[in-house]
Amino acid sequence: MTARTEEAGPQGLASALVQSGALHSDWLPTYKAVPRDLFVPDRMWPGIPDGTRQNPLVDRTTDPRAWFRAVFSDIPLTTQWDDGNHAGDGLGTTPSSSSSQPRMVFSMLADLDVRDGHRVLEIGTGTGWNAGLLSHRLGPGNVVSVEFDPGVAKGAVGNLRGAGLSPLVIVGDGRLGFAGGAPYDRVIATCSIGEVPPAWIEQTVPGGTIVAPWGTEYGGEAIVRLTANGDGTAGGHFTRSSAFMRLRQQRRNRPPHGEYLKGREWPADGDRSTTVLPPAEVGGWLEQFVIGLRVPGAFWTVERYDDGAYTLWTYSTDRKSWASADHVPQRQEYEVVQSGPRRLWDETEAAYRWWEERGRPGFDRFGLSVDGDGGRAWAWLDSPNDPA
Repeated sequence: MTARTEEAGPQGLASALVQSGALHSDWLPTYKAVPRDLFVPDRMWPGIPDGTRQNPLVDRTTDPRAWFRAVFSDIPLTTQWDDGNHAGDGLGTTPSSSSSQPRMVFSMLADLDVRDGHRVLEIGTGTGWNAGLLSHRLGPGNVVSVEFDPGVAKGAVGNLRGAGLSPLVIVGDGRLGFAGGAPYDRVIATCSIGEVPPAWIEQTVPGGTIVAPWGTEYGGEAIVRLTANGDGTAGGHFTRSSAFMRLRQQRRNRPPHGEYLKGREWPADGDRSTTVLPPAEVGGWLEQFVIGLRVPGAFWTVERYDDGAYTLWTYSTDRKSWASADHVPQRQEYEVVQSGPRRLWDETEAAYRWWEERGRPGFDRFGLSVDGDGGRAWAWLDSPNDPA
């Protein structure tokens, strides 16, 4: 690979990011000074823009052109599977560390709205690129990054040192932040959460900003931009869709399918009905987010068949209720079976109709408020006075 080819990669990515509106002029010098390739290991699995699928391994030692092309593409790169327990060249079971999509990196940094002299706490060091960008912009002494995985943290420190940067990297539980460096003007998480840790709010100055991916139990996720109020509470709007790996201490522990039917054949003790709402209509990322707000304590899976039909299964996390909705192409009505004290398909359909009746609002019309009592949070539409 020639130097000329290497120069073209970051330049092309920068142009794409500027054109998308993600990379602003104030971050452009930092983008150029802290190139992504310094923070990507030789072996990684390129993703797709929405972050929900990985492609086969790319190894720099055997295909440097493909590696460089992937690094300077606007895609996420999986750098670890299964908390480091995966071996071999194939895909692992669950991605557990990555280099985030550049468009999302710079969009979140824009949401963070840093100023000279700000102190920033980052949760989730990963490869170290985001911490490196912040360190270059603000100075290493103003950036603290917390990483739970010691091996990932070690790799990030090596990457940062290689780039001539030295923010403080702490190995620890990200939920606790890092009180030793508090207070912070800004907090940013590069892992998704379902609960806002109280320590993040407590360690943020009054009027300071917390930017984090937040998702429901059911599915769907978006970036929330919270303002700390100085009394343990915080609130603010969502800004954009996102798809991040979950904070390890908040990963979902979902019961298996068999625990719901209790060894019986479907439809077991379920009640049959039909619906005119196609199960496919509730599967979008935004739709999942809305349903998750309106149908708490529930999650879903899909069972697919060769003819294009599938069953959407919905379960309650208390293991007491389930529902199945059969999607068959070209049908106008769809069979539903529900069991347990909750009628989960009815709740799902009601949530979808609620969203539809309000004009199908996007992520940016929703917001989140967090109280000072253990971090309890509630979502709202347009205003905190209108709970979602």
